[in-house]
Amino acid sequence: MSTRLAPQPADGGTVEHKPFWRVKRLGEMSPEEWESLCDGCGRCCLLKLQDEDTDRIAYVDVSCRLLDRTSCRCSDYPNRRDHVPDCVRLTPALVEEIGWLPPTCAYRLIDEGKDLPWWHPLVSGDAETVHEAGVSIRDKVFCSETEIDEEGLLDRMVSWPARWPRGARKPRVRG
Repeated sequence: MSTRLAPQPADGGTVEHKPFWRVKRLGEMSPEEWESLCDGCGRCCLLKLQDEDTDRIAYVDVSCRLLDRTSCRCSDYPNRRDHVPDCVRLTPALVEEIGWLPPTCAYRLIDEGKDLPWWHPLVSGDAETVHEAGVSIRDKVFCSETEIDEEGLLDRMVSWPARWPRGARKPRVRG
């Protein structure tokens, strides 16, 4: 059994290990790294309406039928497309194309050359910080798509998914 030593810097200091999202482009990430970028906010699982004339996208506070509104995660992620055929499977190319990813989305941030915010679970080490910062959809969803008719969606348009929440901008001081 061989032991591999960590590389030592020539000046005797310590080696700085940068997180993968700071050194890799989206297309270079392993499947595990890619999936770990999802912060569990659930914003992309809100229904969106597209204006036929302008192609403008509007969010509604109605979620996909598979979204668990407490955990803000898909209740059947591996099989989601069996139940929701138009569920979008994000790819690096698609991240560049679609314009409806929330501004807080890690995939969008990394694609734009930005760092992950303090509340992202990869940074904080805590899956609850996305909720504490007010980024997630927890307690903000009116209903699931199975509980409303198509005409009712027009009355549920909201702008908050397309904005950064105030609590998400600066790190909270924990006492």
